[in-house]
Amino acid sequence: MLRQARMTDAAAMGFIEVETWQAAYAGILDAGSLIAMSTARKARQWEAEMSHGSEGLWVWDDLDQGGVLGFGHCGPQRMPSLAYDGEITMLYVLPDSQGQGIGRHLLHGMLADLKRRGMASALVWVLEANPSRFFYSHLGGKLVLHRTITFGASQLNALGYGWSGL
Repeated sequence: MLRQARMTDAAAMGFIEVETWQAAYAGILDAGSLIAMSTARKARQWEAEMSHGSEGLWVWDDLDQGGVLGFGHCGPQRMPSLAYDGEITMLYVLPDSQGQGIGRHLLHGMLADLKRRGMASALVWVLEANPSRFFYSHLGGKLVLHRTITFGASQLNALGYGWSGL
């Protein structure tokens, strides 16, 4: 079920973030950086983040399958010069749980959350080399923007998928 994240989800969120990054970005990002990721450190970061509130932070909790299997965050657009009110800043689903509709539920829930908060459009950025980027176009996102981002010593192409008329 889709629900707002709670402080008790921090450990699961840290685990999910590391697992998805290591699976999705192997061969794309520097291996040393991926190996150095720490679930404990990520969990502490999520605890610190949620100590300020958890608006826009959603989890997919499946009690039959052992708890939190994915999470995402949405909020106001971080780059106000863009023609989108809202932004999906992250969406992660455990690799073994992908393909079961969890990401779709999370994305639709976050788009609905943005709409409830008065935002009429949304954008998500994804690395061009990430094969999961097609997930966003499959769910109605239109490829609308390109930019280059820096990760460590690498320059990477990112694609912006947008939804209008939330």
